[in-house]
Amino acid sequence: MSQNTPQAKSPAAAEAPMASSVLTRLMDRLSEGVGAFCGLATLGMVLIISYEVVCRYLFNSPTSWVTEYSLYIFVSTSFLATAYAHLKDSHIRVEILLNNISTSARHKLWQVSAWVGLMFVVVAAWQMTLFVGSEYQGGARAWGLLATPLWIPETPVAVGLGLFALAVLGEARKLSPGVGPRREFMGMTLLVAMIVALLFMGLKPPSVAGTSLDWGTVSVVVAVLVLAWLWNGVAVAAGAALLALGGGVLFAWAADFSTLAQGAVMAFYLLSLMVLGVRIAFSLGMVGALGVLFLLPTPQLQVIAERAWTGVNSFAFTAVPMFILMGAFLLRSGVTSDLFGVMLKWLGRFPGGIAHATVGACGIFAAVSGSSLATAATMGMTACPEMTQRGYSPRLTYGVVAAGGTLGILIPPSIAMIIYGSLVGEPISALFIAGIIPGVFLMGSFMLVVFGWSFIRPGAAPRGAHHTWGDKFRSLTGVLPFLVLIVGVLGSLYAGVATPTEAGALGALIAAGLCFLKKKMTLKLLMESVMETAKVTSFLIFIVAAASVMGYAFDYIRLPKVLVAVVDGANLAPGLVITILIVIYMVLGMFIDPISMMLMTLSVSFPIVTALGLHPIWFGVVLVMMIEIGLITPPVGVILFILKGMGEDIPLKEIVYGVLPFVAVFLANIALFYFFPSLIMWLPNQMAGGL
Repeated sequence: MSQNTPQAKSPAAAEAPMASSVLTRLMDRLSEGVGAFCGLATLGMVLIISYEVVCRYLFNSPTSWVTEYSLYIFVSTSFLATAYAHLKDSHIRVEILLNNISTSARHKLWQVSAWVGLMFVVVAAWQMTLFVGSEYQGGARAWGLLATPLWIPETPVAVGLGLFALAVLGEARKLSPGVGPRREFMGMTLLVAMIVALLFMGLKPPSVAGTSLDWGTVSVVVAVLVLAWLWNGVAVAAGAALLALGGGVLFAWAADFSTLAQGAVMAFYLLSLMVLGVRIAFSLGMVGALGVLFLLPTPQLQVIAERAWTGVNSFAFTAVPMFILMGAFLLRSGVTSDLFGVMLKWLGRFPGGIAHATVGACGIFAAVSGSSLATAATMGMTACPEMTQRGYSPRLTYGVVAAGGTLGILIPPSIAMIIYGSLVGEPISALFIAGIIPGVFLMGSFMLVVFGWSFIRPGAAPRGAHHTWGDKFRSLTGVLPFLVLIVGVLGSLYAGVATPTEAGALGALIAAGLCFLKKKMTLKLLMESVMETAKVTSFLIFIVAAASVMGYAFDYIRLPKVLVAVVDGANLAPGLVITILIVIYMVLGMFIDPISMMLMTLSVSFPIVTALGLHPIWFGVVLVMMIEIGLITPPVGVILFILKGMGEDIPLKEIVYGVLPFVAVFLANIALFYFFPSLIMWLPNQMAGGL
């Protein structure tokens, strides 16, 4: 799963002057309340899906309402919690530039980023409101057995986006400490006037003669820029105008370009926004919004609302919060520290034994969290002190933890695979099972590196304490329920007994049971777990929705088809194409989180790879591996910096030297799976029904 642990505040966030006002305090309290509601609603979804499983398998009496209701709960909570996720700093951004400029310049870019994001979210909320109004007016109903009027489940999406806009406005206000009550009041009055103007325009805002714009969009952009001027001055307002209006001019100029040139313009604008610190979801959304405004024959801004609904309105996505909640409960149950202790007793006596134990614990922990960053952070806190105290070299210590962290989204369950399967139409259970053998191969390869390192430099990896066989077997009792849970979840998927969503729901309930057994379950732990689930799910799904808008623009200008034709015409060998993709993903992975990177590139890379005759399941696993390499690739792999933050006295170059052998092994495994694809495809082909 993408990130099951609260994200650390960025350096820029920590240093930026913050202001408190009635608006910011109100938004903080409102978002906390909505976050709690969404978390509890997610728990309710777990319960009704588990109820469906019991009714179907024990009483042969399946329900007719659970699937539809759980989907509506998922979509509603995903958007309602966007404000909570934003104010918890979960909507991520690229900080490679922000962390290398002065504090004042960094703060200015944060302000510009907030205003650009506000433009997109206000437009999205407005378009979603129009979309709900048109659905109500047209009497549209869902295709399900319940034939639900669509405006009912769509309304929370519009409300959620509206709250999100207020949260972004609250962030902008916090970043504006010098604003007095008079200017704050003028700004809020301006926003109220903008809302009244949008309502007055109705469901079909009038067009601006001779342009691709309508007066509603113009009203939003003007109001936000004037507000930026009122609160932050001319420089920040000019910066926001340059990014937004300059982007519009750039796209309008590119309207008559070739498809490849238009794709290059979109990629340039996207990368520019991200480098300047605009949050990734906003960057994707801005590219999509400008694309549908200026690159299509007729402007189709309503695509933002349509894709916000249809892009995530898939039952397959409901598995996302299930596995996130399962991981949240297990992380808080204390089973993860028990797990490392067990691995230490079984493997600690071997040469490099604690490092072997770390790799094994990372692999099993990955089956809980599914997050590479969470795996690296958790094992870094547990294993790094243990190894350094025992005399392990810093290079081996931090290198093996960084490498073990990459197992996070490869070994199932994996949020990345859920999103990939949902977007390309491949069975998620098959993707989960396909990741098992590659995950085991990587674990074995990492252990071989440790063994070789210990053999060549025995002083770098002293042996651990000796434990009797009795101690070893007694240690298993602490984690046996955890292992039974993992085997049960994956076994039910392999046998075709349960869908990924159902397996995740049952896993979440069993994980909650483990918390009770260990006497860790409290009301505070429960609320922390469900609110964290709502937060992580929300920021992931909003990125999916924003990427869906951008993907629509890509598809409309036929960029994927043109690129496939170019690759086809160049007669490139499949191996060369995969090598090029590996290089691209390694570079992107230095700056961008795995899920965002996958969503940014999938609409282009997937058609190219499948046109070469490579199986989508195989590519799903290899794609996950490619995006993970970037997290440990020097000089700016994210996991490297997470570990550097934990070992402040360890030079970054020592961590880089330590991780390089594991990067080489990672690449060797991708080559192995390319030449022997059956290593990935064998288990999925053995599943009930096959592929």
